[in-house]
Amino acid sequence: MSDGAVLHVKGRVLAGPEDVRDELWVVGGRVSYYRPAGARDITTVTGWALPGLVDAHCHVGLGADGPVDADTAEKQALTDREAGTLLIRDAGSPSDTRWVDDRPDLPKIIRAGRHIARTRRYLRNYAWEIEPEDLVAYVAREAGRGDGWVKLVGDWIDRGVGDLAPCWPREAVEAAIAEAHRLGARVTAHCFAESSLRDLVEAGIDCIEHATGLTEDLIPLFAERGVAIVPTLVNIATFPHLAAGGESRFPAWSAHMRRLHERRYDTVRGAYDAGIPVYVGTDAGGSLAHGLVAAEVAELVTAGIPPVQAVSATSWGARAWLGRPGLEEGAPADLVVYEGDPRADVRVLAAPRRVVLDGRIVE
Repeated sequence: MSDGAVLHVKGRVLAGPEDVRDELWVVGGRVSYYRPAGARDITTVTGWALPGLVDAHCHVGLGADGPVDADTAEKQALTDREAGTLLIRDAGSPSDTRWVDDRPDLPKIIRAGRHIARTRRYLRNYAWEIEPEDLVAYVAREAGRGDGWVKLVGDWIDRGVGDLAPCWPREAVEAAIAEAHRLGARVTAHCFAESSLRDLVEAGIDCIEHATGLTEDLIPLFAERGVAIVPTLVNIATFPHLAAGGESRFPAWSAHMRRLHERRYDTVRGAYDAGIPVYVGTDAGGSLAHGLVAAEVAELVTAGIPPVQAVSATSWGARAWLGRPGLEEGAPADLVVYEGDPRADVRVLAAPRRVVLDGRIVE
């Protein structure tokens, strides 16, 4: 398409869960529901259109051994784009990916800076590894590097006890979260286990990643405080493999990981039923492949979340949570076109017909 071209999307435009339009126009890279006067160079696409999908837990620039080069990061971002993911909340990366912002052909990224972990309590080469007395200073630093988010490692295996355990004392996270909020940033935390959750939520955290340790007694607290969860079920599916690998050295940890895996669907459905906001995230990067957003939506449906709400968790709802527009009048034209209605069958998300980014057809 030339710079002066107009894109016409016909069929069913899902501007919201129940807000269905017959068509939209893309003029100057922006959404319009009014036919532009005098338009002649028109490209027409037909199908079911959704706002560009959101992967709210993704890691561009991260590989199994830590940061990757720009070529690898570009391939990661392109893989996500091909899957229809046009907005990424990068939940921690040691790589500087600001160059992506200058690439209109790559997904938009909302960064959380680099993970902040306790010394020797996380994956090597991923995080800043520090002690509690330095937590506030590092949170302030990453709040400045990020795009309104900071990522903590809330729990990890403690070799002294042979199981998952909290990484931070209560007073440290209270001070750190207060500092992030003072600086205008929200805070999220990696948490597999049960034991770190109450302190983090009562300290004012905004989101919990994975949240496999969410229990019936904690669900009301999350709901009352409005703390969101991003379950990353496609990643939780790897827990049995991880448990098998650690069985001989850490049998208590292995058994714990298996229990968390076994109740993963009940955990997510219990959270949803209680009104806890649930969003789609794949945990791509590290050892997990990119481009799994459709598989994660399907996992939420398997857990018992209604299809419309599972789609919202990667589109309308997720974009509103992250403060980014969907298919409103005048919004950047980031959208994906499908063969059928994803509200009726989320499996159609796995096969985008067209991907439009900043008004240009890129796939």
